[in-house]
Amino acid sequence: MTTKTTWPLVRVLRDRDAGLCLSGVVVSGFGTSALWLASGVWVKDLTGSDGLAALCVLAMWLPTLAGPLLGTLADRGRRKPLLMGVNLLPAALLLTLVSVDGPGDLWLLYAVLFVYGAAGVVHDAAESALVARAVDPGLLGDFNGLRTTATEGMKLLAPLAGAGLCAAYGGASVALLDAATFVLAAGLYALLRVREERPAPPTGSGRQRTAEGARHLWAHPVLRPLVLAGGATMLCAGLNGALVYAVVDDLGHSPAYTGVLYAVQGAGSVAAGPLCGPALRRLGTRRFAASGIALLAPAVAFRAVPSDPVALVCSAAIGMGLPAVLIAALTSVQRETPGALLGRVTATANTLVFTPNVVGLAAGAALVELVSHRLVLVALGVVLLVTAAALRQSPASAERTISRSSSDASPA
Repeated sequence: MTTKTTWPLVRVLRDRDAGLCLSGVVVSGFGTSALWLASGVWVKDLTGSDGLAALCVLAMWLPTLAGPLLGTLADRGRRKPLLMGVNLLPAALLLTLVSVDGPGDLWLLYAVLFVYGAAGVVHDAAESALVARAVDPGLLGDFNGLRTTATEGMKLLAPLAGAGLCAAYGGASVALLDAATFVLAAGLYALLRVREERPAPPTGSGRQRTAEGARHLWAHPVLRPLVLAGGATMLCAGLNGALVYAVVDDLGHSPAYTGVLYAVQGAGSVAAGPLCGPALRRLGTRRFAASGIALLAPAVAFRAVPSDPVALVCSAAIGMGLPAVLIAALTSVQRETPGALLGRVTATANTLVFTPNVVGLAAGAALVELVSHRLVLVALGVVLLVTAAALRQSPASAERTISRSSSDASPA
């Protein structure tokens, strides 16, 4: 077996632009994950209100609903300078948070977090388009798998660092740290050697340009089933996430034990990331996504068993299975979408996939008070199995051919 096949990390890092893009993801991901938790802690310290603290997450997430519209910005100009700009803008705004020192200043924090979230939507769309141009098509699956490893790794480390920094020096110190990570990420993107032509002047109204991305996504025979399966999976994941405290209570532990389960889940995702590229080439996008959902299904269902070892194994399996459909969908969007549309299609796909997660969290919070969480978990496992089976129905041989570059034509 060649090193090229065995070590996808080496394959990506040997590519200068791929390594720079991945480094940008790690740096900005650390700052975002740190701020995600620290902002809520900061508001809780200032006000004592759980509801006001929860609004921080809502402010950061809300712009995702406007993903199709915000994605058009990523198609209006060259993506490299846009990525630099959407990193420097939040960095400048975060500096204003040093003046927040009481409940009367919270409007500024929420406003900055809202703009922060909107910039993140544009950032993700532009990054997807730039990566598709900067990274060899044969490395896209490996890159997106390692991107998941980097993102989940930051989620394990950064929130603890952010919470500790907030407790020691206040929320403003975390804002300054996050601003520094954005400046560093902008510098990394500036080093990319990517030649981009200026896009043609836009035609039609803004609504028409936004709709172009949705039409491409819905009409595409590969992208539509992947995005629909991703949305269904994330809806179930949201419901499952809302039940975690009931699971922990059933195990006889304090609510703090949820941190252990989430850490094990994150470790599962970190471990799975480097395997995604080879799995995508071998299975094709649909079969790869379906396999991940099929692993996720029993892991969710067996959380109904009140056993610590079972709960830990299920958390690791959830962490390994859940990213598959997300990676498959993103990689397919990058491969199957013309460059001029890629920002809009990426943002639209992200909205369709991730919005159901929030809906699931809200529905699960209400459902857990009305129905046994064990019954709901088993039902979610059945729904996920049906989703995996539906995704596997179409032949994947053509996808396997498409997803390989010429250098990957002869697997070991």
